[in-house]
This record gives sequence, structure tokens and C-alpha cells, in this order.
Amino acid sequence: MRRTGTTRRGALTATGAAAVAAVLAGCGGGDDSADNRRAAAAAEVRASAARAERALRAGAARVSGQLLTGYEQVLTAHPTTAARLTPLRDAVERHVRALTPDGGPTRTPGTSPPPPPAPDRPPTAGPGAAVKELAAAERRTADTHAATLLKAEPELARLLASVAAAGAAHAYLLTELARELPA
Repeated sequence: MRRTGTTRRGALTATGAAAVAAVLAGCGGGDDSADNRRAAAAAEVRASAARAERALRAGAARVSGQLLTGYEQVLTAHPTTAARLTPLRDAVERHVRALTPDGGPTRTPGTSPPPPPAPDRPPTAGPGAAVKELAAAERRTADTHAATLLKAEPELARLLASVAAAGAAHAYLLTELARELPA
């Protein structure tokens, strides 16, 4: 004998489907205040992330800017090193420009003289020692950028990784150059 009509399983399935449809219809009902709160929260998260990235970029640009100042001081104190240091100095200047938040302006070469050496550190005696100190500054800068990239969003982290790698290469080249120059 064959059953016809409604079964208990069929009734439960139909009731469940109707309940799900009612819930879904209620969720899309257009509660604009909840949508507005979600949109405002999402906008605040994006703004906070943008502020954090600008702060990281500004800090990284400041660190590279200090390194650029070191290059300028060595070039001013030891002009005989210009042929070998200028390409590295120019690369550091491009790093500063790339790291500057929002692509802001950086000082162009030759617009003002480099600042005098820090008063707590006497000027280095010879070009070899000055280049050796510059190599140490490159290593410190590269290490700082590598540490900063752990806190950065992916795009900035890639940039910081590239700048840190370039700094490590510069440190190696400067170390080799310091061996060739008189102390």
C-alpha cells in the first residue's frame, strides 16, 4: 500500500524551510542604522590602518634620512670618496623618497649644506674609518627596516624588505671599500 499525503518528515522539512525563509527575509529588512554602524566601523578600521602605515613610513623615512645625512657628512669631510660613495648615497636618497608618507617632498641634492657632525662624536680622522662607520650605520638602518617590516602591511613590508636588503648590500660594499682606503 502506498502512502499519499503529508508525512511527518515532509511537514518538518516544509516548516524548517518556511522558518529559514522568514529569518532571511527579516535579515535583509533594511535596518539602515545597523548598516551605517558597520560602514562607520569599517571606515574607522581603514583610517586606523592608514594612520599606522603613515607612522611606520615616517619612522622608516626618518631612519633612512639620518643615514643620508651620514653619507653627506662623509662626502663633505672626504671628497676623495665621492666617486665610490655617490651611487650608494643616491640610492639611499631614493629610499628616503620611496618611504616618505604619501610621496611627500624630500630635500633635493645641493639645496642646503649637510648638517655638521653630532657634537658628541668627533669627526672621523681618515676616509677609511669614516667609510667603516658608514658601513655600520647602513647595517643598523637595514636591521631597523627589517624589524619594522614585521609590523607593516604587505605592500610596505615588501618595500622595507627591499630597502633592508639594499642596505645590507651597501654595508658589504662599504666594508670592502673601507679596507682599500687609508684609515
